[in-house]
Amino acid sequence: MEATSRWVLVTAIAPVAWGSNYFVTHQYLPADSPLYGAAIRALPAGLLLLLVRRTLPQGSWWWKSLVLGVLNVGAFFALIYVAAQLLPTSVAATIMATSPVVMMLIAWAAVAERPRIAQLTGAGVGIAGVGLMVLHGGAAVNAGGVLASVAAMTMSSLGYVLAKKWSADVDVFSLTSWQLIAGGLALLPFAVAVEGAPPTVDAPAVLGFAYVTVVATAVAFAAWFTGLRHLSAGTVGLVGLLNPITGVLLGAAVAGESLGTPQILGIALVFLGILLGQPVLRTFLLRLRRLRPA
Repeated sequence: MEATSRWVLVTAIAPVAWGSNYFVTHQYLPADSPLYGAAIRALPAGLLLLLVRRTLPQGSWWWKSLVLGVLNVGAFFALIYVAAQLLPTSVAATIMATSPVVMMLIAWAAVAERPRIAQLTGAGVGIAGVGLMVLHGGAAVNAGGVLASVAAMTMSSLGYVLAKKWSADVDVFSLTSWQLIAGGLALLPFAVAVEGAPPTVDAPAVLGFAYVTVVATAVAFAAWFTGLRHLSAGTVGLVGLLNPITGVLLGAAVAGESLGTPQILGIALVFLGILLGQPVLRTFLLRLRRLRPA
């Protein structure tokens, strides 16, 4: 149980860092160059991790790195950008919150990880909590934006499960670095075609990119794939619901956004959903049942 708790905590680094990425991006990074921003975020992070291991892909890992890089980084970042342009953040966040269920179903088909009732229940509770946190009546829904958001969520869920299936013989730092480099390189031609010349950055933007690259990408993705190595895809997916919680709490603490009763109740539901799906809770309840007198 202690070992599982440790891997859950390691995994939690990723969604918390990704949640903080929203604030840093909006406050400090160029708003009109999202594709360059994604490439600048991914490539240096991948190279940094490559320096740690100094290992290049071998054999089939050349094409596997490209596939995972496109699914988890390149296409994912591009589709998230499209969704952000066409949808209110609340709608996009709620769609992305369904990813634990999709990850469980894909993992069931790809790696024979049958989802538990507790995990599915936790996912349902967590999705409801995210809806309470971010959905406010009257949000317009664009069909193209919904399609882009669903595609981003589905592709990344598939990519995470494939990384779990393929990576047993590869260390996590190498696995993460190859994906980030491949994804960043895949983004560059689209950035040049759509956005033209690279953006000009000032000192705050340089510091913002440094944070996004090192913490919200290199460290976060390494923590995420470490979790996938040691935990079920369903457990990892549920921990990912800490992402919107972090964004809402940072918005209230730093940006002065309101935190009303629906947001507080939503946060509580998300935490409950995450807890319900954790094997730590199941193990604890089983031990408690054994301790009861006959």
